[in-house]
Amino acid sequence: MSKFTERLKEIGPGALVAAAFIGPGTVTTCTVSGASFGYTLLWAMLFSTVATIIFQEMSARLGVVTQRGLGENLRDQFKNPAAKILAIVLVISAIFIGNSAYETGNIMGGALGLNSVIPAISVQIWGPILGIIAFILLWSGSYKKVEKLLVALVIVMSVTFLTTAIVIKPDLLGILKGLFVPVVPNTERAWLSVVGLIGTTVVPYNLFLHASAVKEKWNNPEQVKTARTDTIISIALGGLISMAIIITASAAFYGSGTEIKNAGQMAVQLEPLMGTWAKWFFAIGLFAAGFSSAITAPLAAAFATSGILGWKIDLKDNRFKGVWIIIIAIGIILSALGQSSPVQVILFAQAANAIILPIIAIYLMFVLNNKEKMGKYANNTVTNIMAVLVILVTIVISYRSLLLFVEQVKSMLK
Repeated sequence: MSKFTERLKEIGPGALVAAAFIGPGTVTTCTVSGASFGYTLLWAMLFSTVATIIFQEMSARLGVVTQRGLGENLRDQFKNPAAKILAIVLVISAIFIGNSAYETGNIMGGALGLNSVIPAISVQIWGPILGIIAFILLWSGSYKKVEKLLVALVIVMSVTFLTTAIVIKPDLLGILKGLFVPVVPNTERAWLSVVGLIGTTVVPYNLFLHASAVKEKWNNPEQVKTARTDTIISIALGGLISMAIIITASAAFYGSGTEIKNAGQMAVQLEPLMGTWAKWFFAIGLFAAGFSSAITAPLAAAFATSGILGWKIDLKDNRFKGVWIIIIAIGIILSALGQSSPVQVILFAQAANAIILPIIAIYLMFVLNNKEKMGKYANNTVTNIMAVLVILVTIVISYRSLLLFVEQVKSMLK
């Protein structure tokens, strides 16, 4: 037990990933999924969690063993100039441009949580305040400060969302069926929810974030086991938080005729069902989700962009700072104007993510089977089989995401 307690104290980089994927987009997707389809799509969240653990464990192992981020490894892998340029374009498109678009939603999601319990202060005021706080934290250049805050925010989300899910007294048999019997209702909206649940959890930028974050904490290949424990515990907890949101929305609203379109609305709607505390709990959880992602999205973009361009990876380096400053600035300005992230840019980012995820996943497989680079820490047969299965599913999901992207673009052009 003492060994397990010691390992819990080592939790850090994995919590950054959990904090990153549990953003306002995930909270809203889980909320709408539960309110619209009950427990039916819990299996998609379970798959997403397992897939994320597999990919992020490989990413963490790569970072600890090579002491280099994914962007740096990716840049070195391609010797052909055309291939290298294509890799740079894909990473900057999916990570830098994508996170610039998502940052506004992250900041406004956190602001929406605060506005739900303190409506006297508008989202347009809360948003820039949160953005400025995120700026100050990252400007400090201290990885340890960032890590400690994000671990704390993950704990806050765990307590608030899991408690709410338990108190609402859900149907346990319904939960088990939803988890282990994969079913998709025969509607396009259900497929959108499946794509959303997987797409907001298994995301490319977290692979860059994780590989770079672990080398800030561990510098000995023998610490791979510690990094693996951190990854499994943190991502599993993140998955449970997401499932708790689906369960809460399902138990409270599925079949009631109440249409829930976003997480902020759910925070308010829970009050008459469960009392004032429920609104506070869910709103605080939404704030933690938004604020944590408002920190991790710029950080991930800086790690990925600096790595792929061959810049110095250092929280105090001016070019590294320049990347995250641009992203936070966009979020602050658009949140002050009351604008959600630009739809066209988000659609482009989603399409770029759909393309880059299988490519990055296949690259991870390739480099982690490189005995020269990874030595005894290379993938074993079981890991390879699991990774291939997940990659095949992500290719299918990516293909469907691209089809949805094309359809949305067509509808916008009409």
